[in-house]
This record gives sequence, C-alpha cells and structure tokens, in this order.
Amino acid sequence: METGAVYLTRSRLTELENELIDLKTNQRKSIAEKISEARGHGDLSENAEYDAAKEAQSHLEMKIGKLENLLSRAKVVNPEDIPDGEVAVLCSVQVFDLNYKEEITFTLVSPDEADFELDKISITSPLGKALLGKKVGDIVLVEVPENKIEYKILKISK
Repeated sequence: METGAVYLTRSRLTELENELIDLKTNQRKSIAEKISEARGHGDLSENAEYDAAKEAQSHLEMKIGKLENLLSRAKVVNPEDIPDGEVAVLCSVQVFDLNYKEEITFTLVSPDEADFELDKISITSPLGKALLGKKVGDIVLVEVPENKIEYKILKISK
C-alpha cells in the first residue's frame, strides 16, 4: 500500500468519499445478493455463477481497501494556497514542446491521481519534478530514457 500524501481539491475529496460510500453500501449489497442467488443453485464446487460473484466480491473489497488507503492519506489543497505564477501540485501548466513544436497542457497531481490519458502528470514523474517551482517563460529539460525533451512554460493556472 502507498504511504505518501495525496493532494486533492475539496471537490475531488468529496467525489472519492461518495464513491467509497457507494462501494460499501450499494455495491456490497448487490454482490451479496448475487452470491446468495448463486448459492441457491446447488453444488458450489461446480457453480460458475458463485465463483464469478466471489471473484467480483474480492475485486470490490480490494478497490474499497485502496480507496480507504488513499483517503487516509489525503491532504486538501485550497487553490488560494497555491502560489501564484509558480508551478505547484494541482496546477494546470500549458507548455510548448520545443522538440515536437506542439502545445500541451498538463495538470500536476499526486502519484495516485496520475492518468496520462487525461493529461494528469504525477509530481514525482520526471516531467512533474522538472516543472515544479518553475514560472512562465522558463524552459525545462526533461530527461527520459534515450531522449531529452525541452518544454517552454506558456501558462500556469490553478
């Protein structure tokens, strides 16, 4: 299990808390009903429905555990507390990739929230580390395996 702090906005924290409540109440109840129904079909040793329901229950409990762990490490960050004009956690950063000549916007988040497809970059990634503390106009060099990428910071927003 992860142990570092997870930085979240108040709205994201509420969203995750609501998801946990749903998982513990509605989802647990639904799976319990499926297990009960499958038990009614007789011999459990050759009951595919029962096995599937038990596996779903296992996945659900794992998801609940991960979410509880994440919430136990949550630190709420108010946008007003983020320094103006400087890249920090939960900031969106618009950069110009000097290698590929394109603009990209990233949001810097805790490692648990990172999702490259949603342009959410971990503050512990090479790019995240390079951007933290920088200002508009700065050029950052990001070393990745077998390559170096340069970005110019165009805009920082909370």
